[in-house]
Amino acid sequence: METRKLMRVLMFTLCLSAMSGLMFNFVLPDMREEFSLSTAQVSWVTSSYSLLYGIGTVLYGKLTERYQLKNLLSFGLLLFAAGSLVGLVSQAFWMVLAARCLQAIGAAAIPAAATLIPIRYFPPERRGAAMATAFIGLSIGSALGPVVSSLVAGFAHWRWLFSIPLLILITLPFYRKYLKDEDPQFPGSFDLLGGGLLAVAITCLLLGITNGIWWLPLAGLLVAALFIVRIHRASVPFVSPVLFRNQEYSVRLVIMFLFSGAAFALHFLSPLLLAEIHALPPGWIGFVMVPAAAASALLGKTGGKLADAKGNTDLFLTAMIMLVACFVLLSTFSAISAVAVALFLILGNVGQTFGMIALSNSVSLSLAKEQAGIGMGLMQMLNFISAGIASGVYGTMLDIRSEVSWNPLYAYAEGQVYSNIYLVLAGLLLAMLMFYSLRFGKTEHGHIRAAGS
Repeated sequence: METRKLMRVLMFTLCLSAMSGLMFNFVLPDMREEFSLSTAQVSWVTSSYSLLYGIGTVLYGKLTERYQLKNLLSFGLLLFAAGSLVGLVSQAFWMVLAARCLQAIGAAAIPAAATLIPIRYFPPERRGAAMATAFIGLSIGSALGPVVSSLVAGFAHWRWLFSIPLLILITLPFYRKYLKDEDPQFPGSFDLLGGGLLAVAITCLLLGITNGIWWLPLAGLLVAALFIVRIHRASVPFVSPVLFRNQEYSVRLVIMFLFSGAAFALHFLSPLLLAEIHALPPGWIGFVMVPAAAASALLGKTGGKLADAKGNTDLFLTAMIMLVACFVLLSTFSAISAVAVALFLILGNVGQTFGMIALSNSVSLSLAKEQAGIGMGLMQMLNFISAGIASGVYGTMLDIRSEVSWNPLYAYAEGQVYSNIYLVLAGLLLAMLMFYSLRFGKTEHGHIRAAGS
């Protein structure tokens, strides 16, 4: 009973976290006008949040080996609330930016809890349903974020958006009650240099891609090479090289990276398509995307039950078929109407949710208990890197433009570039589906033996 209550609290926490990550994207023009900033300057409100959030997820994952999850999560939630208070009273742009940075550093503790609570509190045969509950929170937050942002900005000043994340303080007493006191697994030294090298590598990579600075990703790769050298030489490395010798984990991590990047097109390209091709204002774009997020929330628990009953492999293959169908439909009929786009996105978003449940569950099952914190943290970090790289790739492809459609069934006068991108993604996912079915199709019920277990 207590574990079910804990998952409901976690679902509410993830909902608020997802909302906070999205809400401010829709009021950037208002901030730009109020503070007389350029688009590049005001975009730091979102890019700084994403950057710190992505780095923080792996750091918190590592810290769970040395500190109690209960205390780490409490620290993160309090810092998240503190950032919200700073933003609520902000009178200058630097205060808004500082508030978003504090929010990101605090909120990064939430993914660590979202992945470790199902691992530590649920047996493998019930873990899929538990992870599905977490993804329901993300889906609800994704649905409410644009709508709440439009409503608040329409009736009050955009600063009041900072008041909504303060509701997260409600969850703190429940976490203190339901999370157990656990002894740290590795109470010894912490590889600060290794963690720092990883953080610098991620920063260079994401900033270089999002800002189009070609030398930064190269610098990031150089620092990443130094990180690899460090983890092989340190007595207690930030990430044990043994983790990457686990083929089940490593292969699934690569698949997760590719899957996340492809599925990110649903959230990155769809608003642009609705604005450019269907001439919808920002408020209406949010409402068009609500049915897809709502469907993901309603069907997420079903996906978790399917993972537990039929296996992660079957659920993932189902998810891939749904996403391929969504991208084929978008490639062929994306310009017909906004209603059609909303319907296609339902298929894609539910497929994305099913896929993330299956991959997260299978990755967790491939890890030994002592590797769960850093292993799941790296998985979450790769999701953010994948989204950052994908946004840069999609943005570049949109800038190139195209007046020729690669899809022979596309019969509209505009939107060819969107049709082409969706078609390429459908082909990529088909190739991934074939590889996954050959590599893991014979795995009974999607269960894997964890390395070292």
